Amino acid sequence: MFFHSGLSVLSTVACDVYLARLRMTNYEENTQTKIKKLFEAAGFERCITSGDLTAVKLHMGERGNDGYIRPPFVRQVVEKIRSLGGLPFLTDTNTMYIYKRNNAVDHIETGLLNGFSYATVQAPIIIADGLKGDNSVSVSIHKNHFDSVTIAGDIVAAPCMIVLSHVKGHILAGFGGAIKNLAMGCATPLGKKDQHQGMKARVDTQKCIGCKTCVTACPFNCISMDEEGKAQVDKDACYGCAACLGICSNEALGFNWKDDQPVFIERMVEYAYGAVAGKENKIGYINFLMNITPHCDCEAFSDSPIVSDIGILASTDPVAIDQASIDLINNETGNTGTLLHSHHAPGEDKFTGVWENIDGRHQLIYGEKIGLGTRDYRLIEI
Repeated sequence: MFFHSGLSVLSTVACDVYLARLRMTNYEENTQTKIKKLFEAAGFERCITSGDLTAVKLHMGERGNDGYIRPPFVRQVVEKIRSLGGLPFLTDTNTMYIYKRNNAVDHIETGLLNGFSYATVQAPIIIADGLKGDNSVSVSIHKNHFDSVTIAGDIVAAPCMIVLSHVKGHILAGFGGAIKNLAMGCATPLGKKDQHQGMKARVDTQKCIGCKTCVTACPFNCISMDEEGKAQVDKDACYGCAACLGICSNEALGFNWKDDQPVFIERMVEYAYGAVAGKENKIGYINFLMNITPHCDCEAFSDSPIVSDIGILASTDPVAIDQASIDLINNETGNTGTLLHSHHAPGEDKFTGVWENIDGRHQLIYGEKIGLGTRDYRLIEI
């Protein structure tokens, strides 16, 4: 059976997406063995040649966050890469905001504190854009928003890559999966700013109570107080990172969602296209549909999951695996008592039930349009 946007259709270009559900059918298997089975079923061994420096691209979580992929799961992928003669290393890029991952020292220490030690994962951590995020390569793509994109140097240098993504919600993208992991996760801080350009925070002065919380939260010092004690945003300095949105308890800050947000998604998807350039047939994707939280793992906390755990997916196509992820999540019944305020019924869009102003499915539509992958897929359970 072939699937497209949740509906079965005939297709000759559908991509195989493999699913291992978390429900155990016998006592001889566990989640870790299922990850290795997915690796094999999806044909990732064809991506890796003996001696290949292999980037294991993942998000190791912000300090205080606990929704990220568990280190023992990552080790299963590392062991499979080593069995093929590959040389695996865990990698991510520095952030543009000021938390504990905006330089390589803090970033590696955060990864270690979150359990990604060599003893646990059996692979070193290498931050792909260097000590301060300035190890970069300009990659030509010639798309609608960018002629070239700024990708981390060690991502470009690695001949192959296995992309491990924790699927969850996101305050600007609607949801984060393989595409966002490629786009934001493989870009330098400058590249991240490129993607956010156009998203300018706005203040609803009727809701602003002048608490100044957003002033201290803004990593670019672009928010100040006006003469009436209301927050004001320097639009020239704002990079649209949304740090202020997440911190404002009165919801006084926002964006022009209708006009600006679709452009943000398109710029993000074009960066994903640049991240995989030159690695044709050398990338595998694994999506973890576990701890499906409403917020990104960049936050220093993890909220309650909006649906129950589903399973793990593997594919060689980032668009197909994200489409399958969304379809599986939407087919679930939403959890009550969470940030999911609507769309609880099976078949309803869960992430717009959290972030009502954002249609994250535009990532999939635009990704297919520019040739990043296909939304047509065949779901194969193992």
